[in-house]
Amino acid sequence: MPAKTETPPPSLARELAALDRMTTAEFREKFAAAFGEPTTARNRAWLIRRVGWRIQALAESDLSERARTRAAELARDADLRLSPPADRPTPTAAPAQAAAPVAALDPRLPAVGTVLTLTYKGTVVRVKIQPDGLEYDGRWFGRRQATRA
Repeated sequence: MPAKTETPPPSLARELAALDRMTTAEFREKFAAAFGEPTTARNRAWLIRRVGWRIQALAESDLSERARTRAAELARDADLRLSPPADRPTPTAAPAQAAAPVAALDPRLPAVGTVLTLTYKGTVVRVKIQPDGLEYDGRWFGRRQATRA
């Protein structure tokens, strides 16, 4: 049996159709009006979906009780905000002392300063383990290869 789709009321359908003609700046204004806070988003497709959803939710009612319960479950298990809001001042802390960067070496490598020696086809090959990579024949191989010459 095919799924039954309800058509939105004519006023809602007109409002949703008008979204296609809006500019990104107009969407940002509409977003602020619909959600009560400004957005920094400039992605038009994302704004269309968010504003369209909000218009429908306000016109047809909000989430079902089942959806609210599930959202509450998800919210309890998730970090909702990874950075503080831009309009609130961040607390000032004492300046941290600059620590020397610790090189995260691969534990499979020998200690820094070790020289590995191998004879290959009559030629002695020497590789020196450095904190930021390997040195072979005067050339650097590793994380900071481009900055060292």
